[in-house]
Amino acid sequence: MARQRDHGGGLDAARDTWGGTDWLDLSTGINPNPYPLPAFAPSDWTALPDRDATTALNQAARRFWQVPEGADLLAAPGLSSVIAALPSTFDAEMSVDIPAPTYNEHAAAWAGHKTAPGPADVRVLVHPNNPDGRIWQEADFAPITIVDESFCDVMPEASLVRAASRPNVVILKSFGKFWGLAGLRLGFAIGDPTTIGRLRDRLGPWPVSGPALRTGTAALSDPDWADATRHRLARDARRLDGLMARHGALVGGTDLFRLYEVDDSRAFQDRLARSAIWSRIFPYSDRWVRLGLPPSGSWDRVEGALA
Repeated sequence: MARQRDHGGGLDAARDTWGGTDWLDLSTGINPNPYPLPAFAPSDWTALPDRDATTALNQAARRFWQVPEGADLLAAPGLSSVIAALPSTFDAEMSVDIPAPTYNEHAAAWAGHKTAPGPADVRVLVHPNNPDGRIWQEADFAPITIVDESFCDVMPEASLVRAASRPNVVILKSFGKFWGLAGLRLGFAIGDPTTIGRLRDRLGPWPVSGPALRTGTAALSDPDWADATRHRLARDARRLDGLMARHGALVGGTDLFRLYEVDDSRAFQDRLARSAIWSRIFPYSDRWVRLGLPPSGSWDRVEGALA
């Protein structure tokens, strides 16, 4: 059985330790005020997804992210499926550099390759990085570069998608984070047509469900919602920083999650957990705590726990 890796979420473990049922989960970087679901047609559930629906989603995604000509785009059932499949599209003898600390599914996916910091055949960059928000540039690219932009929709001006038409560059996009619909399981790979083509073969026909096609098309065709959401997330991130000012120093993050340095991360997690608020701590640091943003109606609860 594969070992479960450390992630946000996991409220079942929190309940086992601290009890309670009405938990507020701040351990992920998912937008707590999600995009409103569209009205579904019966065929979204009963029929295999058709070509026209897939084309509509792909066109909406290309417009929203300003995908350059010459780059291919593939919609997938969640970005995790792409992360897991990507290494198999490359020669097993290739070396890979995954600057740490970062999202640990990348290292797990590339476990069959030689991994080491420094010059390598392949470089995987999380941009902005999870958990510290580090930003990368095209100057940081390797001969083959994978750029995970799961959290970049809060700062589209920093996106590196313009490089997706270059050979051996793949940009990854998550739908669940910014639009707050992680359960929909929708993600995208954009870039080098050769690599995207191999990914398409591995995912097989109909990788994206009818409800995900309809929802993704609607959301990616709604720039007004995206603009308003960016403004709200930026305001809420500053508000969270203000609440945390007496408890820890801001290390970094994005407008979807904030990383703070506290005296004792486990003690701080315990303090919040006694108010049924779940936070994220890390096995490689005893001082880092990551907090996502509360939903609109839950700020009083967070303020009370931190008072």
